[in-house]
Amino acid sequence: MALKVKVTNDDLSKIIFEFKRLYDFDFSGYAEQSFKRRIEHILVTYNLSDTDKLLSKARKDKEFFQKLINAITVNTTELFRDTDVWFNIRRNVLPKFKNRSHLNIWHAGCSSGEEVYSMLILLNEFDMLDKAKVFATDINTDILQRAKTGVFNNRLNHAYFDNFDKVIKVNPLNFEENIDVPYSKYFETDTNKKIFKVKNFLRDKVTFKYHNLVSDDMFYKFDIIFCRNVIIYFNNELQNKVVSLFHESLFSDGILLVGTNENITYLPAGSRFESKIMKGLYFKK
Repeated sequence: MALKVKVTNDDLSKIIFEFKRLYDFDFSGYAEQSFKRRIEHILVTYNLSDTDKLLSKARKDKEFFQKLINAITVNTTELFRDTDVWFNIRRNVLPKFKNRSHLNIWHAGCSSGEEVYSMLILLNEFDMLDKAKVFATDINTDILQRAKTGVFNNRLNHAYFDNFDKVIKVNPLNFEENIDVPYSKYFETDTNKKIFKVKNFLRDKVTFKYHNLVSDDMFYKFDIIFCRNVIIYFNNELQNKVVSLFHESLFSDGILLVGTNENITYLPAGSRFESKIMKGLYFKK
């Protein structure tokens, strides 16, 4: 019979306190129910009967603690996820930067990299890839390594190419026009291993690095910041802190893209964003 452990609010408080004390890693701003479910899943995964045993193991083993961080953080993404969003990026966002000599982009909470590569493909189609400087960050060290490889399972991710067709091969101004862009332009396919791999000229454009949105500071100035489906897991106070970081990190006319179901409701003093064109897209004011 599978182990099932119920985590109490007191257990959560103790875990948050110890994680902060041991490794200066602050989970106090994470949405409580989501955090609790992930701790319960971790206890089952590692066959730990209670949170005291989890904390005891974390105190002794920093490598195990990083595994906990990797297990707690959410990693759900896909190539050209939410095709309507990418239509809007293609039609209404990128043209604003077409004549710039440089374009700095940050994918915060990049997960396994599909969104990063989606943007690089779109930039290349707009002949803007050479001018782009791209950073992709996450706190999950395992997922960052996977993102760097640019390798995806063809069987598990078969819908990726449907999304590619909808965003890249269709003209959003004339849906009857079909643009011939072969998959081989951007991917190498290994039919024996049932995988496809992003080509080197795209992977080489990205600087992947560890960055903690909760505790780390601004490290560059950007024209566009992606942070889609990340802040939904933060409480209002932490959302404000992260939005303030993004505001500081953007140039004066920069753009922030969050998830379509995420709203920047509470803004820190001085952090002014204006939403227009589509849900989840904000212009720095």
